[in-house]
Amino acid sequence: SATRRCSAVTGNWLVWAEAAPSVSRLRQAARTGIGAGRAAGIRRSLRRGCRFGENPGDSARIQPGRAALASAYNTSAVAGNLQVMAQLPILRYPDPRLHTVAKPVAEVDARIRQLVDDMLETMYAADGVGLAATQVDVHERVIVIDTSQDRDTPRVLINPELVKLSEQMVDGEEGCLSVPQIYDKVPRHAEVTVRALNRDGEVFEFDADGLLAVCVQHEMDHLMGKVFVEYLSPLKRDRIKTKMVKKTREEEAEAKKRNQRF
Repeated sequence: SATRRCSAVTGNWLVWAEAAPSVSRLRQAARTGIGAGRAAGIRRSLRRGCRFGENPGDSARIQPGRAALASAYNTSAVAGNLQVMAQLPILRYPDPRLHTVAKPVAEVDARIRQLVDDMLETMYAADGVGLAATQVDVHERVIVIDTSQDRDTPRVLINPELVKLSEQMVDGEEGCLSVPQIYDKVPRHAEVTVRALNRDGEVFEFDADGLLAVCVQHEMDHLMGKVFVEYLSPLKRDRIKTKMVKKTREEEAEAKKRNQRF
């Protein structure tokens, strides 16, 4: 990768070399910025063992946007200009908090924007295509989605509502970050029209079909306190619940053992 070829440069420049491997692309990126998905990919690359002589924790500061890239290009002093995003713990089914109905966001302020950024970081780190605030134990109507192939087209939906639903239904296989490694078919509307606020609090509307339409409906279910396994038969739900409880207990026991070793 670009980072491994540039071992002589400082960590910050390695980061931006990965974002834009040529000088011309770096200039372009400084003008237009990079997407959240690309920024998350860079962070993952760094955490996987890129050796650049600086604190690996600095990878958390690699953020999307024009200003940070412009600063990198002009001064190579990036870290002080970048906002740290956190990976949030994801609630796992059958945690009862997943059944909490989310409240509307009263104001899109700095707290909500930070939540959005943290949710995007969490979603990308978990290789998910969508995440609802309910899943990170924040019970407000906030969703982030990225169904793009390159993972660089995040959508932020605050106080989303479905204003139009197609009569045609589709049965597609779904999974969920709160129910890992479980997949099953769920009936969804083939096309939907969505209205929401964006990260800046502005109203926007869009039509969705395919995976995006399914993802929107799946995440909006979370805001209503509904997990996709509740569309399944009681027998399937009970089996999944038993499996998830067992898995959680095993992971907790293993974590306890690791802590006792030191």
